[in-house]
Amino acid sequence: MKNAKSLLAFGMAAAMALAATGCGGSASSASSAAESTSSASQATEAESASAGSGTLNIMLETPVESLDPQLATDGTSFEVIADYTDGLMQMDADGAAVPACAESYEVSEDGTTYTFHIREDAVWSNGDPVTANDFVFAWQRAVDPANASEYSYMLSDIGQIVNAAEIIAGEKDVSELGVTAVDDKTLEVQLNVPVSYFLSLMYFPTYYPVNQAFFESCGDTFATSPETTLSNGAFVLTSYEPAATAFELVKNEDYYDADKVQLAGLNYQVIQDSQQALMSYQNGDLDTTLLNGEQVDQVKDDPEFTSVGAGYLWYISPNIKEVPELANLNLRLAMTFALDRDSICNDVLKDGCAPTYTAVPPEFAAGPDGSDFSADQTMFADACAYDPDKALEYYEAAKTELSQDTFTFDMVVDADDAPQKVAQVVKEQLETTLPGMTINLTIEPKKQRVEDMQNGNFQLALTRWGPDYADPMTYLGMWVTDNSNNYGFWSNADYDAIIAECTTGDLCTDPEGRWSALYDAEKIVMDEAVIFPLYTQCNAEMVSSAVSGIEFHPVALNRVYKNAVKAG
Repeated sequence: MKNAKSLLAFGMAAAMALAATGCGGSASSASSAAESTSSASQATEAESASAGSGTLNIMLETPVESLDPQLATDGTSFEVIADYTDGLMQMDADGAAVPACAESYEVSEDGTTYTFHIREDAVWSNGDPVTANDFVFAWQRAVDPANASEYSYMLSDIGQIVNAAEIIAGEKDVSELGVTAVDDKTLEVQLNVPVSYFLSLMYFPTYYPVNQAFFESCGDTFATSPETTLSNGAFVLTSYEPAATAFELVKNEDYYDADKVQLAGLNYQVIQDSQQALMSYQNGDLDTTLLNGEQVDQVKDDPEFTSVGAGYLWYISPNIKEVPELANLNLRLAMTFALDRDSICNDVLKDGCAPTYTAVPPEFAAGPDGSDFSADQTMFADACAYDPDKALEYYEAAKTELSQDTFTFDMVVDADDAPQKVAQVVKEQLETTLPGMTINLTIEPKKQRVEDMQNGNFQLALTRWGPDYADPMTYLGMWVTDNSNNYGFWSNADYDAIIAECTTGDLCTDPEGRWSALYDAEKIVMDEAVIFPLYTQCNAEMVSSAVSGIEFHPVALNRVYKNAVKAG
């Protein structure tokens, strides 16, 4: 999910195109966002009856990290950005790409040129029309090395847009990016090679448009307040500040698809304590909330309880390069065999999450034959399973090789409720199964934890990755040498060669051969214990019986509210 230097993926068969997973009452045509949002805020109550059927009150576990579509990297930020911004395409209920700002498009016979025709009725909340240049400007921002966008690889390695990689590397100017505004309403995109899932990338927030004149008027404050954001989507942001624990959006009456939007608005509340969140739901202050652990036992028979696949793989990342003990393969294998994933899922989380023993989680990527890439969770049992006896064997071998009997590691963990509970159990399991090992937990805000991992300032980390697109490469690409998401700084020439062959080599146009080779790559990751997979996240949620139509997805955007309805 971040600025990958070597993450490549293209040439997939059509069967691997994305499927369903990390991302308000508008003013009339005012001359500035400030006027737009102020007008919308004043009109909210008076227009609520006509604007929609109600305001949806939503719980978030973590604060928004950024509302800049080209700089945001986390699922929470993606969700909120997508509330008020449309890309060329958007998700339907099944996760397929359907027209949004692009009313229609054509693809050249060789699959390397896309021509998008932008809707005449697509407008920004300050009254400006949405134009092809809004996309050109935004995409150039994404690849501009001056911005250091962590998702720039979505345009280069994943989207294969002409010259994107060279621009990111500082070898060419942003003006040479293979995207052109033929006229105000026609956008032409040139690709290096055919990318069968390219249309599905268009609903990923990094590809969202930005109004250049508005952006430049904001200076360094862009996307930090309602006054410095513009909407071209279903809702308009009316209250927000960085790290806000509560913020609001209202229905955008000028949205081209406003007739289909039934909600009056969205009220978000950031609540990191799960018990407080459940109480707020039970008091009627929330319409939807996440649950953790023992809470599921309390409400599992409630008809408002649901469990939704979220797509995220949670795993432990060891810092292989910077921590000499963790560079020892036997010690890493000892640790992964000491982890009881069933207990973590069934006794701690209790939310339907799935114990996971593969580097690519199940139920998000289907192969050429339609089968789940990771359906067989015993495929790498020789390298990843719960086996205390085997853990001790590897542990003894590691102690001999390292000439030491005790080990102490710090593990960084997000400040959220669920990760802390999981980390505590991981600590107990490792310390109990491997005598002489001590795990110290360091609780950090998610943003700080991510920064520490990116900078190599950690020993162990409990982290997660959500698929950005429905292909195993969204995971396997992370462990290519020098990939910025390769937090453990692991490197393997054979692995790199397989990934290259699957992307730029002959296998990129051989779906069956590519699929088989990706398994070979995954086996190297697992045999080398590059990560310790734990579980695939499943969100246990309470959703009010008055609410329907929230769309849940395991890829890219986990929750979409455009078609939601709230009765009463």
